[in-house]
Amino acid sequence: MNFIIRKAEAHDVSGMFRLVKELAEFERAPNEVVNSEAVLLRDGFGENPVYRAFVAVEKSSNQIVGMALYYTAYSTWKGKLLFLDDLVVTERCRRFGLGRKLINEFLIAAKEEGVNQIRWQVLDWNTPAIEFYKSLGVEMDTEWITVKMSKEQIGKYVSKL
Repeated sequence: MNFIIRKAEAHDVSGMFRLVKELAEFERAPNEVVNSEAVLLRDGFGENPVYRAFVAVEKSSNQIVGMALYYTAYSTWKGKLLFLDDLVVTERCRRFGLGRKLINEFLIAAKEEGVNQIRWQVLDWNTPAIEFYKSLGVEMDTEWITVKMSKEQIGKYVSKL
């Protein structure tokens, strides 16, 4: 199989969204996806893009089979950083090194942008991903706990102010 890795383009959104849903299934949270193709298109390729991505495309079918989606963040301690929100390769293509090729492009972009750090998260039970990330020479931070609030939780809290 032949693949190309390139920057994502607006016409890639439906394939990217398919991967988002596939990842949600894999992570045992299919009902947690509240995003849509239209929002993904607007947020990545509209007037004020909030994310960027690289995609892996299968040449024979021109199908999106992987992506690395990331955005710029800021740390008071580290300054500008990039946050890798999702690195996903469709299951049937996981044995071709596409995850490494996608993350390589992300790391090249991080170096070119001169960021002081990159961050991402991995589920504690996703052993294959953890082992893959360790092979990159990363530091696994077990000290910090991810804190989050849903749109509903935000609304409930703010309504009490």
